[in-house]
Amino acid sequence: MASALGFSPSFPGLAPALHPRRDVLRCFASRQSSSGSNEGSRSENAVLKVAWYGSELLGIAASFFRPVRRVEELTEFTDVSELMDRYQVVEAIKQDFQRSYFVTGNLTLNAYEDNCEFADPAGSFRGLQRFKRNCSNFGSLLIKTDMKLTKWEDFEDKGIGHWRFRSVMSFPWRPILSATGYTEYFFDAQSGKVCRHVEHWNVPKMALLKQILRPSRWVWEKP
Repeated sequence: MASALGFSPSFPGLAPALHPRRDVLRCFASRQSSSGSNEGSRSENAVLKVAWYGSELLGIAASFFRPVRRVEELTEFTDVSELMDRYQVVEAIKQDFQRSYFVTGNLTLNAYEDNCEFADPAGSFRGLQRFKRNCSNFGSLLIKTDMKLTKWEDFEDKGIGHWRFRSVMSFPWRPILSATGYTEYFFDAQSGKVCRHVEHWNVPKMALLKQILRPSRWVWEKP
């Protein structure tokens, strides 16, 4: 057998080292590592989802303490009677970035399907009004925001907007959220409106949560 495999018994250094027990342990350790990694990922996703839904509920609670805005302000960008083509939808999205729509809720509703899907690293849901409400409520937790559209790409069925975002939250420890990322805007083949809005953040998912828990430096400075 050894001769057939090309190994000579007179050169033991060339013989294959067969260690069944060691191989079994190595295989077991590999499975344990993979299992631990999967469990860690599931735990991380669970924590992130809890934080996401918690922030949504916190935003809803905070909305009850916000001053009621005038009707004109609420309807400024919500005209749904005008039909829009692909070019107009893209231009509307770019203008929405100038209004930091992620945190103000001031977006052109006519550019989106009513049942548009909104997704980010924490989860997804459908409903344009829910997205607008979440954006407005989240914005109420911020005292300073800077959001810029840095690049736009056009594709056959979608557009991609690259952005950078930085804000200071109104919590007593004044945490700073800072990230870059991009959003995919998928266009409906029939209406031309956005039917899927998918955010991608260029930071680890848990890093966003840690930023919320980390006090900003100036909080500890004496006046």
